[in-house]
Order: sequence, then C-alpha cells, then structure tokens
Amino acid sequence: MTAHEGLVTDVFSRKIALRAALLCPAGLSGRTERGVKELKPIGLWIIVLLTMLLGLVPASAAPIDDQFQAWLQNDLWPEAKARGISKKTFDAAFIGVKPNLKLPDLVMPGEKPTPPEKRHQGEFGPRASYFAGTIVRAVTTGARTRQSANARVLALIEKRYGVPGDIVLAIWGRETGFGAAKMPYDAFEVLGTKAFMSTKKDFFRTEVLAALEIVERGLAPVNAMKSSWAGALGQPQFMPTSFLKHAVDFDGDGRPDIWNSTPDVLASIANYLVHYGWVRGRGWGTEVIAPANVSCSLEGPDQGKKISDWVAMGIRRADGKAFQAGELKAEGFLLMPAGRSGPAFIVTPNFYVLKEYNTSDLYALFIGHAADRIAKGDATFAGTWGPVGDLHRSDVAALQQALEAKGYDVGSADGLPGFKTRRSIGVWQAKNGKPATCFPDASLVAQLK
Repeated sequence: MTAHEGLVTDVFSRKIALRAALLCPAGLSGRTERGVKELKPIGLWIIVLLTMLLGLVPASAAPIDDQFQAWLQNDLWPEAKARGISKKTFDAAFIGVKPNLKLPDLVMPGEKPTPPEKRHQGEFGPRASYFAGTIVRAVTTGARTRQSANARVLALIEKRYGVPGDIVLAIWGRETGFGAAKMPYDAFEVLGTKAFMSTKKDFFRTEVLAALEIVERGLAPVNAMKSSWAGALGQPQFMPTSFLKHAVDFDGDGRPDIWNSTPDVLASIANYLVHYGWVRGRGWGTEVIAPANVSCSLEGPDQGKKISDWVAMGIRRADGKAFQAGELKAEGFLLMPAGRSGPAFIVTPNFYVLKEYNTSDLYALFIGHAADRIAKGDATFAGTWGPVGDLHRSDVAALQQALEAKGYDVGSADGLPGFKTRRSIGVWQAKNGKPATCFPDASLVAQLK
C-alpha cells in the first residue's frame, strides 16, 4: 500500500467511525425498542445538521490504483479506440500497470500543482562543470573505440543523411553512454502515470497514445517498450511521437529497433537531425574571440549575419585560422552561453538543429564540442568559463518578470536564462551605463526587483 493509499484508507475509516457515532450519539437516546434507539427531537436535529455538514465534505477518493484503472477504461481507451488501437493492444500494454507515484512532477487527483520550491539549476552553476574533462572524455573516448567497428554504417549514414558520424556518435554517447545506460522503466507505466496525473497531462497523453500506436503497428512489442523515467525510448532517447516520425530500420530486419540495433540507433539519430533541417556540408560552428566592441546583446538565432560581417566587426576564430571562403558568405550567429563570463562562438543553423534534440544551448554546444574532439583530438576551449553567479531559478524568474515589466522580451519568465534573457540583460545594462555582461547575477536581481 502506498503512503497516499494509506492516507485515503485512514481518512475513510475515520469518516465511517464519525458517521457511526452520529447515528448513535451518547446522551441523546431515549427508550430502546426492538434494538433501535428512539431519539429525542433535539438529537434528530443535531444529526440532520451534522449529516448536512458531512455532505459538504467530499467523499473519500477511491485508491489511486482504482482511479487510474477507471481513467484507463473510461477516458484513455475511448480515444485510443478512435485512433485505431485494438483492445488487445491496449490491454496488453496496461496489464498489471499501476501508477508510479515515485515519478517527478505528479499532482494527486483533486489537488492543484504546487509551485516548486527555490532550487538550484545546472544552468546557473559553473559552466565549466558541464564541460568537465571527465564527462567530455567519456563521450570522445567511447566514440573513438566505436568508430572503426561502425565505420561502414557511419559512412552509409553520412552519405544518405549528410550528418557527420562524429555528431551522431556524440549524441549517442551523451544520451545513453553508447547504450550502456539501462532503460529500467516500463514505458506504459511512466507515460500512463504522467498522462493521468502529471503537470503536463496533455503532452504525455499524446505520447502514451503514440506508444500504443508503436505496438499496434508492430514496430515494437509491448515487452520491448523500455524507457527512461521521462518516458524516452531506447538508446537515442526518443519520445514515442519522435519514434514514429524518425526511427529508421537501417539494418533491414523489418522494423526499427532503437533498443538493440546499433545501425538503427545511429541512422535514427541522423534522420531526426535531417528532419529538423540539418544542412549537409556545414559544421555546427566554431569558438571565436569577440572583442569588446561586439555587444553580447547581438546573440541569438534571429540576429544572424554573414560571417564576413562578423569578421568585419573584429571577430576572429579562436584557433587562429581563417574562416573558409565558402563560409564567409554564409550566415552565422553569435552564441555566448555565459555572457561575457565564458567563451564566444559563431554557430551555423546546424547548431540550432542540435538544439532541437535537447532545447539547451549547453547541450547543443556539448555535442558540437565533443564531435570536434572526436574528429580532431581532445582540445579544450580556448576561452575560460568564469563565475556566473549562484542563483535560484525563482530569482532568475523574478529578474525576467522585472525585465518584461520594462518592455524587454525574455522569451518566457521561466527562470531559465536563454538567449533572449541574456541579451535583454545586456541591453538593459548598456542603457543604464553598466558594462554589458549578458548574464544574471545576484546584484542584477537586486537592482531590477
């Protein structure tokens, strides 16, 4: 019995006891006839009043397991059926499945979500820790040991999709350690629980229906549907909707197996990137030196310039090499994920394709950086990651709200310092006669509150 079930049972028992006490209240009974107490009028009125008050208290909820099963049959099943899912598939997917109350971001039925407490985020800590040598080397070393074994497959993938093998290997290594990370969860348990009682019910409802479609179409059996705690499937960590769109049968066995087939895993990653616009023949970007006259507020995918224009402003490659002639005519974007407290980069549209895999500048940069090291050797960044403050997510959200009140576009006041927040900080700093750092810190939070 879960803690929640125990609480429900205890509350239910106390209500029964209270009702019993009300039906036979001490001191209110008259004479007894045939085992039934005759109540005095005042007793009847008190019982009526208390019974009415009890009626105002909602009846105890059924145990979560029962509510979940009722939701499956009365709510999810009709929609699944309308989408062509058979009862056989539906029942097989959910046989023995109960809600997993240990998953994060759940809201008990009948309750309202509570705002998260103040908490630290990886985005606010030292950037250097995200790119720690041990973490990056685990990906680059593991990739190199797999390059020769998968050389033919990687060559075929690059020929078909135009995505370099180094990029594919970096994502594979980052997502699941080249398949070493176990997928310990039943996808239907995770997705079903979250569709029933998470803070993003609609999102997970779509995903659990997609998972049912995977099984219905014979793309994977129920017992193969293993996932992470978030419901992401297999070695590429695809959500079920992404599986349906991007999973590839590259080994020719008749179905895409992203849990066990290395060719399918690698080709599926490449296919995903192509779907989001990977440009054949271009890299992801390069580290640069951005002089002080180049404002950090020029960052972002909506402020692109020809790379020749960036060069004209004084930007140079950090490795001292010249940009290739073909690149000079192409569009590039300034990226400064730690503002002036870290390295700067000129990135291509392919960087933002990598970001489609995980909507984080740091993640996309990690993949690009790791891919370079796989191909060229373990060279670290030329620039250093300086201190970027030690803020809570709620602090950054308050800063964003203050900037929004002043008319700045921060994207969303979600507590995450994305490029719109970073450059808005830089613009505000410049307008107020302060050095533009383009990153939140404690003093800035205090000034803007």
